[in-house]
Amino acid sequence: MENLTSLVNKIQRACTALGDHGDESALPSLWDSLPSIAVVGGQIGSSGKSSVLESIVGKDFLPRGSGIVTRRPLVLQLQKIDEGREYAEFLHLPRKRFTDFAAVRKEISDETDRETGRTKQISSVPIHLSIYSPNVVNLTMIDLPGLTKVAVEGQPESIVQDIENMVRSFIEKVSLMRLHGFSIFFEGEALPNCIILAISPANQDLATSDAIKISREVDPKGERTFGVLTKIDLMDKGTDAVDILEGKSYRLQFPWIGVVNRSQADINKSVDMIAARRREREYFANTPEYKHLAHRMGSEHLGKMLSKHLENVIKSRIPSIQSLINKTIIELESELSRLGKPIAADAGGKLYMIMEISRVFDQIYKEHLDGVRPGGDKIYNVFDNQLPAALKRLQFDKQLSMENVRKLITEADGYQPHLIAPEQGYRRLIESSIVSIRGPAEAAVDAVHAILKEMINKAISETAEFKQYPALRVEVANAACDSLDRMRDESKKATLKLVDMECSYLTVDFFRKLPQDIEKGGNPTHSIFDRYNDSYLRRIGTTVLSYVNMVSATLRNSIPKSIVYCQVREAKRSLLDHFFTDLGKLEPKQLASLLNEDPAVMARRTALAKRLELYRSAQAEIDAVAWSK
Repeated sequence: MENLTSLVNKIQRACTALGDHGDESALPSLWDSLPSIAVVGGQIGSSGKSSVLESIVGKDFLPRGSGIVTRRPLVLQLQKIDEGREYAEFLHLPRKRFTDFAAVRKEISDETDRETGRTKQISSVPIHLSIYSPNVVNLTMIDLPGLTKVAVEGQPESIVQDIENMVRSFIEKVSLMRLHGFSIFFEGEALPNCIILAISPANQDLATSDAIKISREVDPKGERTFGVLTKIDLMDKGTDAVDILEGKSYRLQFPWIGVVNRSQADINKSVDMIAARRREREYFANTPEYKHLAHRMGSEHLGKMLSKHLENVIKSRIPSIQSLINKTIIELESELSRLGKPIAADAGGKLYMIMEISRVFDQIYKEHLDGVRPGGDKIYNVFDNQLPAALKRLQFDKQLSMENVRKLITEADGYQPHLIAPEQGYRRLIESSIVSIRGPAEAAVDAVHAILKEMINKAISETAEFKQYPALRVEVANAACDSLDRMRDESKKATLKLVDMECSYLTVDFFRKLPQDIEKGGNPTHSIFDRYNDSYLRRIGTTVLSYVNMVSATLRNSIPKSIVYCQVREAKRSLLDHFFTDLGKLEPKQLASLLNEDPAVMARRTALAKRLELYRSAQAEIDAVAWSK
């Protein structure tokens, strides 16, 4: 049982250290799921709240004074030790032990001022104080600011409502987790986790008690409220608190407990707690009205009962807390993954991060080209369908019609007709046909370029890290497109050279293998335009068409090779080479601008990382307790 109380204490300290105070936020709260005891009392007329806590601890350690003294929640964790000198430790002062409890009181006041300033403002950020002593029971309580009805000088008018809201945030907390604006319940309905220690003075009408009023609102059946009645010894003569202590005036599920604190005179005389407890026991044992209740009265009994009840509540809640922790860790890890890694602080780290993200994009792009991801097949479609169709649309047979052949042959002869064969005519006919292949060749280059650019957009959208850094996304996309433009220009030059090569040098063997023509030409008596008969011109056209078709078939195979070599291959090898070269020349500020992230996203990631650290720590603590059993 002591292990469980100690476990909750550790998790509470981790909550405070990592910013989980149970207040409303867009983050899941582990604090809200932990069982606790909240000490509630009124400020006006002094309910004796501080004296009750000191009586349970057996030490003077709380600040005293008029007005609102408790201005921050004080999480008081009592740890029983077997032997040794008692000491105190603050979470905000690790490794520093306080053996002088007057110094503890001063540190509480100083730490309150550090958070709220030397004003009378309040703060919901708790102070964690652990006290180790052989004279205490294992118990954790949260001392809350006293409820008040009026603001004192130096406080805003809203202080009354502010304090009430803070108290309610503790005593209304239930075992649910707030995440992304939704409430996620575990193991059925939400269960209240806060035990209310409602402290009321016996010398005032219970109907006016601030503690009873607010506890009745949040716990109307009194199922988790412990009523503590103070100042019983200060009641008017002829009156007593028996009806209240016996549960007749106001019934709670748990019996009321009466305590007799030290008087102001005792405090001024520094009467120690051991003597005060002895006098308290004697008061209930010797006062006729309370003698029959003495066995369940006093601060010692109150501490033991609260400790036992808290342990039982913790034991019953551990399974649901484990469930909450495990499910929340998954949720937090998932969101952190979506948000991406945090930005490195130094220039080298930023450069490395930019290059790593760029390489992720580059790899995705290569996967599109290699068929791991869709898109690369469109390039093959250009070579297998678009280019052959474009070549077919050139219709070389129409370009080599009888009229066109006659015209080019006669023009090539000039003023002197050819002697054996119209070689210049042949060349002109062949060149005029082959040069038209430049169009489909350029179109193939541009079509592949468009596909490669389209794949850049796909790879950019599939690189999750770019969603985190829009400036880097734009820069990488522009750099990749610039590289593709350069590759397209080089590819166009190389591809058109292939066409020009076919024009500049004809394959002689093709013509040598043709059957020799015994007919030397037309009738010399005819005009120059009738020099060849139709049969001969038709043969010339057929021969040229055969040659052009052969060249076209050759280019149909070589153009894709040129495009793949100059564009596709280079895109795989060096798409971001220029970008990486330029990246090394950038100043730190320019690198930082590429990783310029939405401040809200950065703040969210930091908060999620802290909360994840808290939940993992809690998970480890719970597992350690489970293994120890």
